Amino acid sequence: MIFKRTIIFSVLCFEAILFGCQGNNTQPEVVVYTSVDDIFSRPVAKRFEEQSGIKVRLVTDTEETKSTGLLNRLIAESARPVADVFWSGDPVRAAILKKRGISAPYHSPSAKGLPEEFSDPEGYWTAFSTRARVIIFNKLAFSYRKPPASVRDLTSPEYKGMACMANPLFGTTSMHAAALFQALGPVGAKQFFNDFAANGGKIVGSNGDVKDKVASGECILGITDTDDINVAMKEGLDTGFVFPDQDTIGTLLVPNCAVLIKGAPHENEAKKFIDYLLSPEVEEMLAASTAAQFPLRDNIPGPEQFPPLSDIKIMQVDYNLLADTLQKIMDGFLKEWVDANS
Repeated sequence: MIFKRTIIFSVLCFEAILFGCQGNNTQPEVVVYTSVDDIFSRPVAKRFEEQSGIKVRLVTDTEETKSTGLLNRLIAESARPVADVFWSGDPVRAAILKKRGISAPYHSPSAKGLPEEFSDPEGYWTAFSTRARVIIFNKLAFSYRKPPASVRDLTSPEYKGMACMANPLFGTTSMHAAALFQALGPVGAKQFFNDFAANGGKIVGSNGDVKDKVASGECILGITDTDDINVAMKEGLDTGFVFPDQDTIGTLLVPNCAVLIKGAPHENEAKKFIDYLLSPEVEEMLAASTAAQFPLRDNIPGPEQFPPLSDIKIMQVDYNLLADTLQKIMDGFLKEWVDANS
């Protein structure tokens, strides 16, 4: 009972902090929770404010618990929503919100031109600009040999004790784990994770940690996202990258998703923000930013440091089913695997 009261008190305190300073301010506003890095999401929010006159109250998450922390907050607040919009860095969390009855359908007119296969057909989330999961490697370590071509190469005895990945219970690595269970089947995916651990693979805190450890030579290869690769290139780090499994299952895409929260306190403003998020302007902004995201619209130029999506073999997964897969493995195999190998 004490624990329950503590949770209620914490939620009320958060609401007081978020809204207590409003006073008699009549400016319209929208509360946006996002798992996208503040450095990328805030410029988009500022541009929307300038164009719409609507104040954006942006709530971000930490690198280590990205998506999961905000997901749990949205679940805890579901009886009395605080957020109006969830700007998710991946579709899996969006699908979980749908299953929990926390999101509401919204078919935005701004979604025109976006491919439908990445979005929920019932309108509970709409996907736009995407990242890709890639292999990062230390160039010095691979100066006289070819870098690996498949994520499964990280389990090779040749790289014993030299590979790393972020904790697969969080962020895009959790989505990648669910996608591998779908693409390789449960037996093949479990084999990959068990072989990775048996080969001395390291579990680190975040994709950013993967980048740093590969750049320093503590690991010589790992799995991360294209935005981390772009940061590594801008920092002049001695790293390279490979779009994995181009001859087999393909490379996983991780699109952004716009989600309307059920019972949003500022529903009209929320829909206007979603309309803006899904606009070509935002895809252009994210492509030009340090995030270097790929526009899902094929008529918008992507980041020049990466090939266009049309040149990359994309992993075929059912984004609607990934949430079910993730919940099953997080409650079973994946949690046990992390506990045993951390």
